[in-house]
Amino acid sequence: MTADVWLPVRPDLFDGLPDGFAYHFWDGEPDFPADPARCVFYGVPYMKGSAVSVRPLPEMTAVRVVQTLTAGIDDVLPALSGLRPGVQLCNARGVHEASTAELALTLILASLRGIPDFVRGQDAEEWRSGFRPALADRSVLIVGYGSIGSAVEDRLVPFECARVARVARSARTSPRGPVHPLAELPALLPQADVVVLTTPLTDDTRGLAGAAFLSRMKDGALLVNVARGGVVDTEALLAEVRTGRLRAALDVTDPEPLPAGHPLWHAPGVLITPHVGGPTSAFLPRAKRLLREQLVRFAADEPLANVVATAG
Repeated sequence: MTADVWLPVRPDLFDGLPDGFAYHFWDGEPDFPADPARCVFYGVPYMKGSAVSVRPLPEMTAVRVVQTLTAGIDDVLPALSGLRPGVQLCNARGVHEASTAELALTLILASLRGIPDFVRGQDAEEWRSGFRPALADRSVLIVGYGSIGSAVEDRLVPFECARVARVARSARTSPRGPVHPLAELPALLPQADVVVLTTPLTDDTRGLAGAAFLSRMKDGALLVNVARGGVVDTEALLAEVRTGRLRAALDVTDPEPLPAGHPLWHAPGVLITPHVGGPTSAFLPRAKRLLREQLVRFAADEPLANVVATAG
């Protein structure tokens, strides 16, 4: 009997999918496209939330690969313990770097140059000129220096930043310079004019940007979060931006979606985008390429890329 593959992109949009599988499209609809018990490769629906992402997994008794189309795997990881030993969970490294880094740079520039104020001025037909800070000559700290953090730095290069510092879970050397361990954050934060969060959401990073973290940021600094909302302590951030000491540009929030009436919506110096770092025209070509390449490896019984966890 032919094994099933569930894809969150329609199979007819692909070229070069390997033979030997029955392909089914499922993007989180209430009805499953086929018997979950026959699925061996599960492509998780994109940005449908944890409840949808994990819903078929208890019935996927033959599954061998769970492939997300997000860089973060926090929506799916808790369900891995309920799967049989050996099931591999893969993330979407290589899919979102371009789009997320573009948005990070957009948020930095828009916040520093006061674009939200200009838009409000245009709506009110008011000419709101004035002096604004530039990105040039600023010091930037990237917290979470993986593939997305590296892509952010690539896009900072032409902007004549005074310094770019990098932080990851452990120290290493990158082609652009040293990567500092998380333990050195307290010493690095007071030096940064812009702090960009690109770290995954894990037990170690949940609430990382809390009261102590934020208090060490210099007066007038900008916090940019394109990681996960839970990396930032929302109440601690609100306490800082309400005084005007810090500013923030957030593509992700906690809670998310941010409900109407939440104080973050109108907090001074806060720019919010609705988790749009990944979903752009750059997404589909890269997502298709990743899924196709993973399936070719899977069909040939070759090692998969982007394995971040294994059940059992």
